[in-house]
Amino acid sequence: MENSTEKSIDKSKEKSKVYLVSSNDRAEGSRLCLNMLEMPDYNGKTVLIKPNFNTADPAPGSTHTDTLDTLLSAVRSANPSRIIIGERSGPAVTAEVFEKKGIGALCEKYNAEFLNFETMPQEDWVEYRRDDLHWPGGAFRYPRVFNDVDAVVTTCCLKTHAFGGVFSNSLKLAVGITPRGFSPLHDTDDMRKMIAEINLAYKPDFILCDAVEVFTDGGPMEGTRKRADLMLLSSDRIALDAVGLAVLKSLDSNKAIMDTPIFEHEQMARAVELGLGVTSPADIEIVTADEKSAEIAAQLSKILLA
Repeated sequence: MENSTEKSIDKSKEKSKVYLVSSNDRAEGSRLCLNMLEMPDYNGKTVLIKPNFNTADPAPGSTHTDTLDTLLSAVRSANPSRIIIGERSGPAVTAEVFEKKGIGALCEKYNAEFLNFETMPQEDWVEYRRDDLHWPGGAFRYPRVFNDVDAVVTTCCLKTHAFGGVFSNSLKLAVGITPRGFSPLHDTDDMRKMIAEINLAYKPDFILCDAVEVFTDGGPMEGTRKRADLMLLSSDRIALDAVGLAVLKSLDSNKAIMDTPIFEHEQMARAVELGLGVTSPADIEIVTADEKSAEIAAQLSKILLA
């Protein structure tokens, strides 16, 4: 029986959990991560799933079909009334990316809908405005559907980003919810801060990260490939990206990754300022369920705290 001391624990003191599974099998690793999380009850709810489909390039250039299939299966088992897969690709055409990735078949398999942000009418976009944003005019637009659904779930690929982002993981995934046309984002030194700011528009229930094979240089479409053989999952975007950066450091990534302390990356620092998750490595707990995963987690924890 729970005692009064346990009931009085200050939940705000709890660490953000990042679930880690060592596996070279994306489907198995995803299932094990999801099992540790325990899927939320989506009975009768509408769930929006946001993948990483800038292009149709093989993972980590884009979300692997095995990862998305396993995620859809888990969400469908939680009995939602609707599942929507929403995305805007770029530079590739979104409809072509979805066709190349076989998303139509997955939608049919799991009774899911595909929402192409690229072709949505203007009235389906809303504005997020805040005085301290680095976006021109202090505002950016995003799809209204993020306000209308009951839950958002995202899945990302861990990689470096050669076009100004430095790294791409859960925070960078949010770029796909802005309208097509990168000029406001790519033509400014505030790009990394603006990436973090897009995340104010929504809060995912959890993020599933594919780090089986990663880019340690180049990216986001093609780059230097190295194997980490990991799947990661968290409800905290900053915590997940911090562990992802530790993974890249462990693989001897490029200079921008290796020479910058994890929480000093502009994406991370701005996300902390905005209150999007943990504020330091000490607030992160890497959770595992087997000995090999625990050994890797211990190594990553040392990198995080260095």
